[in-house]
Amino acid sequence: MSANALSVMAVIQSGPPLARNTLGDQVYAHIRALLIAGRLAPGDRLSLRQVADVMGVSMMPVREAVSRLVADQAIEVMPNRALRVPVMVRHQFEQLAIIRSEIEGFAAERAAAVRTQAQMTVITTSLQHFDALAQASQPDLPAVVEANQAFHFAVYAAAGLPDLVDVIGSLWLKVGPVINLDLRENPERLATGQAAELHAACAQAIARGDGKAARAAIAADITGAADFILSQGRLPDS
Repeated sequence: MSANALSVMAVIQSGPPLARNTLGDQVYAHIRALLIAGRLAPGDRLSLRQVADVMGVSMMPVREAVSRLVADQAIEVMPNRALRVPVMVRHQFEQLAIIRSEIEGFAAERAAAVRTQAQMTVITTSLQHFDALAQASQPDLPAVVEANQAFHFAVYAAAGLPDLVDVIGSLWLKVGPVINLDLRENPERLATGQAAELHAACAQAIARGDGKAARAAIAADITGAADFILSQGRLPDS
């Protein structure tokens, strides 16, 4: 097995053991969460047999989960029937950044109007956790990506619209691997980027009920990260 395959299987193996009911749903949710959190990168390959082995399940629930992920366009089947995380092209990434800015910005704006105190506490805690990880002398990059996702989704959950969170999740299912690859190759961006500053601005705006400012901060966070990734020239044109 190649080094890449071993690395991918180690990621798949992470997390608690699966319960034995609705295994297809659980395998799907597990791999989906890894993609959203950026634990898998574009081009990473998956083997049905290896995934089944490391997760301790039969092939059937893995096939079911992968079929759903293929339908979500989160996994693609190669000509040789191998499975891999899609390699996103530049134009698609640009489109997703525009869509995310609008939809996620709306969620942040609404959160400022309807959030509860309990939800505000979750947002603040998520912000502090991200800051602590990002400012470490040797950041755990996968953990930072997950903490970034946790902060964003704490904001979106506070909008009080579960279906909206599902829509946003489907967008992150596609961009999560790209964000992960960016941080793998550009860890210095944690120190030079504006994510921490914009996260703080968003949280503060939600706390004081300023929807426009919350929306602007989230949109700036998304577009700033997207602009940096695009500037690196690593996404293929087609």
